[in-house]
Amino acid sequence: MQSDSYLNLWLLSLILALPAIILLLFKRKQQPKLNLPSGHMGWPLIGENLEYLRPHRATTKGKFMEQHIARYGKIFKSSLFGLPSIVSADAEFNKFILNNEGKLFECSYPKSIGGVLGKWSMLVVVGDMHRDMRAIALNFMSSAMLKTAMLKDVEKYALLVLNSWKQNHKFPAQEEARTFAFNLMAKNILSLEPDHPEAEALKKAYAHFMKGLVALPLNFPGTAYRKALQSRFTIRELIEKKVEQRIGQNIKEGDEGWDDDLLGWVLRNSNLTSEQMLDFILGMLFAGHETSSVAISLALHFLPGCPQAVQQLREEHREIARTKREAGEVELTWDDYRRMEFTHCVVNETLRLGNVVRFLHRKVIKDNVRYKGYDLPRGWQVLPVIAAVHLDPSHFDHPHLFNPWRWQNNGNHGGSTGTSHNFMPFGGGMRYCPGSELAKLETAIFFHHLVLNYQWDLAEEDQALVYPFVEFPKGLPITVQRLSLV
Repeated sequence: MQSDSYLNLWLLSLILALPAIILLLFKRKQQPKLNLPSGHMGWPLIGENLEYLRPHRATTKGKFMEQHIARYGKIFKSSLFGLPSIVSADAEFNKFILNNEGKLFECSYPKSIGGVLGKWSMLVVVGDMHRDMRAIALNFMSSAMLKTAMLKDVEKYALLVLNSWKQNHKFPAQEEARTFAFNLMAKNILSLEPDHPEAEALKKAYAHFMKGLVALPLNFPGTAYRKALQSRFTIRELIEKKVEQRIGQNIKEGDEGWDDDLLGWVLRNSNLTSEQMLDFILGMLFAGHETSSVAISLALHFLPGCPQAVQQLREEHREIARTKREAGEVELTWDDYRRMEFTHCVVNETLRLGNVVRFLHRKVIKDNVRYKGYDLPRGWQVLPVIAAVHLDPSHFDHPHLFNPWRWQNNGNHGGSTGTSHNFMPFGGGMRYCPGSELAKLETAIFFHHLVLNYQWDLAEEDQALVYPFVEFPKGLPITVQRLSLV
């Protein structure tokens, strides 16, 4: 999988690069000399894609970033994804980029991603459409929803996965984390329970869909891209069927239950077309599934190497469980979640060190944009590399160490400077991830029940690698032993 994804990305870069290079050469003759950052544009046609996309450990910046930062500084020029680019490992510049979304910069992901997610996906749309879709997502995942229905579902589906684990049996933890996150999103998006045939069909289609996101966009039989497009069609049919059922139920039974899931929320509270609704829901499924499942997998990987953190987690959650038992309560509440102070530190440190989101795609949309003396030409791509800031020793002491306590000592900002723009696991500005609190809630509740009921060990050596999504090549094999700590 690693070599296939890497080759696909290289071929894609080669295909995308040619028209951009020709256009760049034509425009260069017409433009005055600009004060660009230092850097290297790489090979003709393919730029520096081979080096930039080379798989590396998620807990490192990667050889490309390390070498370029050492040679050119934290802001440098390159040619990536078929476009002349300015790459930033500078926290202040990243903040400047994200805070000027829609003014000086605009979201601009490669066409291959839009081809699979859809041109109306919230990840790729800009302007008023993004604002409207984001409002829908924020309203659906409001504080009131998180504190009630979603919190109950998170606990329900976490227990469903954890209770299925067998002692002394090796299994891939990343797949278990994905199952948990997928079940939760299927329920909250389409009201599908895990044992429903439609949920199984959706899960199978989604697996092909994910593989097509990083595949070469060749629409031929047998290619990952073709399978991803077919999966879009399968998912679209399922959603359209659910829409028809929902409208029929509304006519027969009144308005009850319409807003119980995202589909109902969209039907009631938006004017999206069927195509826009499909892309929006598909994008929400992707965003809601990937961040939390990878974060849980990373925490499962990091924590065995830090026994003191595991012990402190157990003490915190044992106290929460004891208090609830004495009060005669069973289900977790929002107040319980807020009491998980050290757990929140573990989640922050996992996101900082593991870097689920490595970098973001933006482009310059205005003329005469300058930053610290550098010219940022209109049409150039700008890549804020979030991971490089998270692993910068000038912001975080011993950045390659898993140290949840750093978040206690720095007012929950974690860096030596204590500023929030040093820590951006969910992006920033007007495109800040609307599901950030849900992702943190999922991870915290999952680990509440995990540390109370299991001791887990890494069954094989495995590392979180980036190519380009964060993956464990072996699936993070673990074994578990039952505990009695409640």
